[in-house]
Amino acid sequence: MKILALNPPFLPKYSRESRSPAVTKSGTLYFPMWLCYAVGYLEKGGHEVRLIDAPAVGISVEQVIESLHDFKPDMAVLNTSTPSIYNDVEVGEALKKVFPDIFVALVGTHVSALPVETLELSTQIDVAVFGEYEETLLELADKLTSDPISDELLSGVRGIAYRNNSGAIERNEARPFIEDLDIIPPVSQVYHRHLDISPYFYGHSRHPLVVIVTGRGCPFHCTYCVLPQTMHGHRYRKRSIESIVQEFLYIRDNFPGVQEIMIEDDTLTVDRKRCRQLAEMLIAAGGHKIPWSANSRADVDYETMHLMRKAGCRLFCVGFESGEQEILDNIQKGLTLDKVAVFTRDAKRAGIMVHGCFMVGNRGETRETLEKTLRFAKEINPDTAQFYPIMVYPGTSDYRWLDEKGWIVSHDFRKWLTEDGLHSSVVSNPDLAYEELVAFCDRARRSFYLRPTYMFAKVKQMFVHPKEAKRIAKAGLTFFKYLLQPSIKTKANAKTQED
Repeated sequence: MKILALNPPFLPKYSRESRSPAVTKSGTLYFPMWLCYAVGYLEKGGHEVRLIDAPAVGISVEQVIESLHDFKPDMAVLNTSTPSIYNDVEVGEALKKVFPDIFVALVGTHVSALPVETLELSTQIDVAVFGEYEETLLELADKLTSDPISDELLSGVRGIAYRNNSGAIERNEARPFIEDLDIIPPVSQVYHRHLDISPYFYGHSRHPLVVIVTGRGCPFHCTYCVLPQTMHGHRYRKRSIESIVQEFLYIRDNFPGVQEIMIEDDTLTVDRKRCRQLAEMLIAAGGHKIPWSANSRADVDYETMHLMRKAGCRLFCVGFESGEQEILDNIQKGLTLDKVAVFTRDAKRAGIMVHGCFMVGNRGETRETLEKTLRFAKEINPDTAQFYPIMVYPGTSDYRWLDEKGWIVSHDFRKWLTEDGLHSSVVSNPDLAYEELVAFCDRARRSFYLRPTYMFAKVKQMFVHPKEAKRIAKAGLTFFKYLLQPSIKTKANAKTQED
């Protein structure tokens, strides 16, 4: 079967695969990583797949369709996100108009949270695939290769919602998680076959980079985190260390000039023993010669970090979220501020840089706690920091809690972004309106980055570590134009948001 795997056109440099999909001020553009894992699995199953990442190459719906006339896909898999969902459905409709017999499937965190509601947006979408979707897509493709679409065919596929012949929407039982992740081909091989990696950029990473995962799921229960709650679950399922080391070596040998590997597990460091084993095997195999970074919790011991640094670990991306302990407890972060302070000191001592993420507007947030968070960010002083308003997504406990409170001011998913595609917020509690959260984040960024001591340290870093200079310059050129602007207003500032 011929299958189109499409990251649909939307805004330029729009990252659907981000945990908070948006256009970023640093120019970051995520790989369509989960879609690419599915491409590899479908190709392994014998299907012919054409992968198009429209935001990365900057093409329109019309250009996507024009490029498909020689391919004539039988099936289309469309990546989706909450802020772009209406657009994504319209792209599916456009494909159906030109290729009437094409089978259109939607995937992603939004669809996983709201499969039935997503299908209600259009009769032209055949299925909404919820949860981890590689095996579901392969089963659909295999069945559709030999059999016509029917209620009998679709009713037997776990992990989908579909519209039956009577027009009613059916939701099948969930599909179990994949236990042996080694059966999925390495995503870097898919990138190599299908993508030009040069457009993809992380503000905290060296460019060009390759992004992979070594495991899926997270055992922690942070109230806001969307991937564990909608797609991958709360059990950390791990690839074998041997397969990870082999992928590092594949990247080294097949992506000349690559400057960094980013490990996008929700929390790589949750298993410290495995981290130490991975570090030791990377050193033994020579895979440590490419710098790499990873998502981490702020609770890793110095000895583990020291060994990871020897194995090439360059940076941790860490969700600090707040400088108020009560808020960390409210969102079930499972960390203390004292532990965070020790972690950041130990990371610097080990030689690992830290990109700190601070999210405001959480349960219990006040104007006073906002200022505490900004002071705390300056005290621990990560190498880079981002401040963003709470972004609540369907399927998370935060979304349910805030919705019950009546504090989500709009259910129009377009409002999750500003007119420019930047992060907005649709959460207003009785004491803090969303406009204040957005304005605080703009002020916090300026206050953090425009400190003379910070700016001097960055200039020094560029001279002492020349390989960091390119990253700093590339991110800074985009980012600093926002720092010097007044607060960016959200689309709805000029009028009351309505459902």
